Amino acid sequence: MTLHWTAQARDGAARAGTLHTAHGEVETPVFMPVGTAGTVKAMTADAVRSTGARMVLGNTYHLMLRPTAERIARLGGLHRFMDWHGPILTDSGGYQVMSLNELRKLDEDGVTFRSHVDGSKHRLTPERSIEIQHLLGADVTMCFDECTPFPATEEVAAASMRLSMRWAARSRAAFQPREGHGLFGIVQGSVFPALRAESVAALTAIGFEGYAVGGLAVGEGQEAMFACLDTTMPLMPADRPRYLMGVGTPADIVGAVARGIDMFDCVIPTRSGRTARAYTSRGTLNLRNARHADDGSALDPDCSCVTCTRHSRAYLNHLFKAEEMLGPMLLTWHNVHYYQMLTRRLRGAILAGRFAGEAAALAAAWAEDAP
Repeated sequence: MTLHWTAQARDGAARAGTLHTAHGEVETPVFMPVGTAGTVKAMTADAVRSTGARMVLGNTYHLMLRPTAERIARLGGLHRFMDWHGPILTDSGGYQVMSLNELRKLDEDGVTFRSHVDGSKHRLTPERSIEIQHLLGADVTMCFDECTPFPATEEVAAASMRLSMRWAARSRAAFQPREGHGLFGIVQGSVFPALRAESVAALTAIGFEGYAVGGLAVGEGQEAMFACLDTTMPLMPADRPRYLMGVGTPADIVGAVARGIDMFDCVIPTRSGRTARAYTSRGTLNLRNARHADDGSALDPDCSCVTCTRHSRAYLNHLFKAEEMLGPMLLTWHNVHYYQMLTRRLRGAILAGRFAGEAAALAAAWAEDAP
């Protein structure tokens, strides 16, 4: 059987379920730490596992450039290469190629681009993207698409979305079905409801194991993102997993789960960990702030991660001021752990039929000034 998702409970539009993959089951809602180049930055695979994370993300664009998908395949695949034994989802590379701007040339067949690493020339098509993800051994493969930049006119967004739908059909044709693996289509259309509806219809006609919402969290703001989900999610297949790409803050995740999203990834917890920004049960903290220098308390007394149970705010403040690499490592560990706690808490609330109350309690706690 190919990769599939089973529903366990619904509370309003919020859903709890289980994603069944070749490398194990994943309870949803789920947050996937981003391991772009075969590593979740500043963390060992054991550290990632200790947070409760069960699924991570890798990236076609970065891994095709170095060390190359062919090399990873020769060495036993991405799971073995990075010592990650759970499921892996690989982004198709479309977003990274879009961000290259002057370094890329797009046509109907695909994209020609120059590497940001050494300037070498490369070609990425739907077929090549699917081949690379197959070589990596991804449990979840993503269709190759053009991530529509924001802002865009409706005309530009329509042309971009329709190109992505043609690429989606080619991605489907190129994908090799196998036990526990699946291909996700990506809904595009910027902030235009009619284009999003057209995209959903095109993708469901092709048929995928899961459906992602792409082209959000690219500058449109939370209100516009939620408005897009409000109109798009009711159109999505109810029996397939739904993945909101590149999102987001804790508040983004709660709002998206409330609208029926099951899967998330984002660099925010790891990037913030490297810049002294902590996410806690009482809001966000800047560990460089002088007020933490003499504070012997835990970063978050409600957190059971290694950072919070073994180290003080004063120690973290010292590490960042001394520019010791352990500071980013410990804070990244905490942030990833916090995101895992958050999605588990949301899942528990859905199963108990009290999601709305849990969401309100979280929002109230975040609104306070973190001590």
